Amino acid sequence: MEFLKTLKIGKENKGVSTGIQWLDSKGEVYTSYSPVDGKVIGTVKSADRETYEAVIKKAEEAFKVWRLVPAPKRGEIVRQIGEALREYKEPLGKLVSYEMGKSLQEGMGEVQEMIDICDFAVGLSRQLHGLTMHSERPAHRMYEQYHPMGIVGIISAFNFPVAVWSWNSMLAWVCGDVCVWKPSEKVPLCGIACQNIIAEVFKKNNIPEGVCGLIVGGREVGEWMSADTRIPLVSATGSTRMGIAVGTAVATRLGRSLLELGGNNAIIISKDADLDIAILGALFGAVGTAGQRCTTTRRLIIHEDVYDTVKNKLVNAYKQLKIGDPLDQHNHVGPLIDTDAVKMYLKSIEQCKAEGGTFIVEGGVLSGAGYESGCYVKPCIAEAKPNYTIVQHETFAPILYLLKYKTIDEAIAIQNGVPQGLSSSIMTLNMREAEQFLAHSGSDCGIANVNIGTSGAEIGGAFGGEKETGGGRESGSDAWKAYMRRQTNTINYSTSLPLAQGIKFDI
Repeated sequence: MEFLKTLKIGKENKGVSTGIQWLDSKGEVYTSYSPVDGKVIGTVKSADRETYEAVIKKAEEAFKVWRLVPAPKRGEIVRQIGEALREYKEPLGKLVSYEMGKSLQEGMGEVQEMIDICDFAVGLSRQLHGLTMHSERPAHRMYEQYHPMGIVGIISAFNFPVAVWSWNSMLAWVCGDVCVWKPSEKVPLCGIACQNIIAEVFKKNNIPEGVCGLIVGGREVGEWMSADTRIPLVSATGSTRMGIAVGTAVATRLGRSLLELGGNNAIIISKDADLDIAILGALFGAVGTAGQRCTTTRRLIIHEDVYDTVKNKLVNAYKQLKIGDPLDQHNHVGPLIDTDAVKMYLKSIEQCKAEGGTFIVEGGVLSGAGYESGCYVKPCIAEAKPNYTIVQHETFAPILYLLKYKTIDEAIAIQNGVPQGLSSSIMTLNMREAEQFLAHSGSDCGIANVNIGTSGAEIGGAFGGEKETGGGRESGSDAWKAYMRRQTNTINYSTSLPLAQGIKFDI
């Protein structure tokens, strides 16, 4: 495929880089299969302990130089990365679609998110501000400033193979940090492609080797990073189970972790909703990326007065879904990432039925021409109860649960009544309901929307959630502060030294 050649992806690939140089490793060989057609895209030699150490040492050396580069100059490098991503948008978007399985439009959109965060970071490079405050002591000045932390370890998930890495790395770079990235071993070629693209920019600008390291590997590499005291911040995206392991290991050494974990997102559909908007938002939220977004809509909490209408409209909409090759823009839904995900999908359907759920749109695995990979499944809808164990669980697949409510207080309680707290939405034209949903007694999620769905967050706002979602914030707003250490400074420009609590020494 031509896009693989353009991105310098071969049949055999090295998976460890210090930023510009690819290292020979004795690590495990990973084979990347496309869920689109089941074919082998290429193999990747993962990191061993020796090459891991080489990347970390290079990163330590590079930080000493990179942190002294003025922030606007660092921003200029990120600007050039954004330009390079514009140049490679089409081939990289196709690779994301082919290796991960999301639609071509979503693959291109993911690369556009990378470009957008570059633009954001360039502006941010001239706005890394602190605060000044008045001192209680005469002739003293107090202020706060932010300094880069050092190495930022980035552990990303398969469902957004490139965008979430860029949310972290572009901000960390303008803040003066260096990065070491462990992409998901399920989509390693996307990581290698990004490394090839940014290496050209760093090489052209004589940037020290080590500012942008890459380490392909499995759980063991993540454990090395989490336990490594040389990495002051580990940003990890993935399941809640993974996040607990990372957060615990990092906390044990008193490091910092930025966690973006599970989501079990709901849309409340009021009797006062614009149902055309509500159905469209629910449909895209539930089946986009084949239900493999952390912001996927998994629960619809529907007012009893419009429940049957919404149900019937959804059933009709699901009949119109086209499932198939995500590189074909006529298709709405692509495959799950692998056959393990298919097994989890089938298990969740059986559990829902065992708990009493009724499927109004049946699920199942698709077979035959075009579905040879075994990863294509039918998006399905079940009528369920909020207390079902499976409804409380995040299933990374296109299964949507319909729940009924009577009052807005009941709806908000159902919305909040799960362990996860990432994204939420209410569809209503009732201002009082909308404001109640956004109030401190409303949604307990990190993202709360009115009259849009749960997915499709913009990079300008801080992205993240509460409870088992981990509490981290990435991307826009003041999320940059997570990548820096804060320092309070006091300057005495008087000829005396007033001591705290009025203490005096006779000297």
